[in-house]
Amino acid sequence: MIHISIYDMDRTITRRGTYAAFLTHMALATAPWRLLLLPFVGLVMLAYVLKGIDRRQAKEWNQWLMMGHRVSRDAIQAHVERYADRVIARNIRPGALAQIAADRAEGAVLVIASASYRLYVEPIARRLGFDHVIATDHMTQGSNYLRARIAGENCYDSAKLRMIEAWMIREGFVRDGCFVRAYSDHVSDAPMLDYADEAYAANPHAPLRKLAAERGWPVVEWG
Repeated sequence: MIHISIYDMDRTITRRGTYAAFLTHMALATAPWRLLLLPFVGLVMLAYVLKGIDRRQAKEWNQWLMMGHRVSRDAIQAHVERYADRVIARNIRPGALAQIAADRAEGAVLVIASASYRLYVEPIARRLGFDHVIATDHMTQGSNYLRARIAGENCYDSAKLRMIEAWMIREGFVRDGCFVRAYSDHVSDAPMLDYADEAYAANPHAPLRKLAAERGWPVVEWG
């Protein structure tokens, strides 16, 4: 039996969300004048809240505003690594570190499954000792430049579960031969938590706390 532990990242492992902070960090590092476009980022988020655009479009437009339509990976990689260092230093829950260490000691395959971009989830995961990353990909993943476009699905809600299942097939993991443990703070990860053999609501917001009580999922608070 293969033990797989799957962690959401933002507000599960981290104290705060990482996406907006990443875009701000990149704008400051590469083109500070882009901070003048922050009011337009606010308009994009308003359009999302009002359901004029979907989550995928909001992410693409905000990246275009804060980083540009197309950027060289070589030009931004050092800034991405510095952002990962910043997250590790300032934005990780102590209890999450303890649980990751415990799962590692049990011999679990450690996986982050995040709606955030693989671009910066991977260096964060590497610093935390994770084995695999399932995350939102850019259309030019693997190329020497980065476009403000998402390839495939945004790794969120039911799409996250589909991406987990596709990853398991690629890795040769047969579901019946695996024991899956999952952790998340947000009700949007209910499909992933339902899929797991052992699910935990970690630092849950109110809707997930309510759902956890209904489903019998333990609640853990990681500080």
